[in-house]
Amino acid sequence: MKLGLVLEQLHRDEDDLAQHLLRVSERHKVDHEIYHLARDLAKWSQQHVREIAAIAGRYGRELDPEPKGENTLLEKIREKCSELVGRDAEAGLLLLRDLREAYIKACGVSADWELVAQAAQGIKHMDLLEVAQRCHAQNLRQMKWANGKLKESATQILVS
Repeated sequence: MKLGLVLEQLHRDEDDLAQHLLRVSERHKVDHEIYHLARDLAKWSQQHVREIAAIAGRYGRELDPEPKGENTLLEKIREKCSELVGRDAEAGLLLLRDLREAYIKACGVSADWELVAQAAQGIKHMDLLEVAQRCHAQNLRQMKWANGKLKESATQILVS
């Protein structure tokens, strides 16, 4: 069943989004809103990875239920660099790039969830449809946060 392939890609995309959000939080630790919200949003994607893995076996795919862990040494280095760099011009441009990438990744995940939801609805697999609808709703909030923060930050960084 091709739906298993889509779930496998979605699993990979959610894990990638979680990792990116964690990196964003680490790079921009001095901005407490970015740091804490990006970590919270990453937790959603990590939970989605677990839920996809739990249901993917029914569609011929055995997926790892554990999202990739963050390298603690690398995390410490990023946090220290963030503290040292603070809010200079280059850090601002890095933030814009990171938010843009988060938005793009979240949009891709959204498209994946749409595909899964449509397929689940078409084959009348209500358990998969419920997972898709719930996770997609959280993903849409991730996407809106990244887009909103990108707009807000662009005004502050590019105009000043």
